[in-house]
Amino acid sequence: MTTVLITGGNRGLGRAVAEELAGQGMTVIVGARQAGDGAEVARRIGGGATSVQLDVTDPPSIRRSAAWIDEHHGGLDILINNAGVLPEATSQAAEVVDLGLFQQTYATNVFGPVAVLEAFLPQLRRSPQGRIVNVSSTMGSLTDQTDPRSPYYDMIVPAYQSSKAALNSITIMLAKALADTSIKVSSVCPGFVQTDLTPINREQAPLTVTQAAKVVVSAATLPDDARSGTFIDSNGIVPW
Repeated sequence: MTTVLITGGNRGLGRAVAEELAGQGMTVIVGARQAGDGAEVARRIGGGATSVQLDVTDPPSIRRSAAWIDEHHGGLDILINNAGVLPEATSQAAEVVDLGLFQQTYATNVFGPVAVLEAFLPQLRRSPQGRIVNVSSTMGSLTDQTDPRSPYYDMIVPAYQSSKAALNSITIMLAKALADTSIKVSSVCPGFVQTDLTPINREQAPLTVTQAAKVVVSAATLPDDARSGTFIDSNGIVPW
């Protein structure tokens, strides 16, 4: 049976993805910073869903989760790097660039996925159909950031935007490095979603988490002949 780990899987988009993949018969592991939160969500999902305490900013918890999954599930087939933050949404920073906000954002959005990837790549290499999904954003597209026609053109959240651009670059490099394996790597923009990530604009967001989860699930279940190293949203390819 296919085993999937979703970081930040206890709420919002991550939870919606977990519910959808569990409905497809996969063994879903909800990664959550608080063990109790993950366990409660796994219980509600049912269908054999389990949870693991995993804080992407805490390397020891990542290593423990990797060892536990290897021991209890025999390895991992699909990794969804979903955990993310946008502290600029509520920041009162005096200037557009704020080192503290960059450090806080990168700790979760860039260094977190890298640490998780480092811990789980050995297991993914053993899978006959390994998949890595990095949940990104169109706001991380350099092409989009410089396009006056983009609906996001006036959004200036440099820590978040650059963190997602960095994550996209990691997707490209991984796809190249893993080209001789069965692993497919994707960056995915779920769209403007009604989640706690963007509390200021939550009422303006057009997509529910259930709707947004579909493109993440699609990337997690790519067929064997699909391209690796792509950046997609619900409409298809997003320019880097």
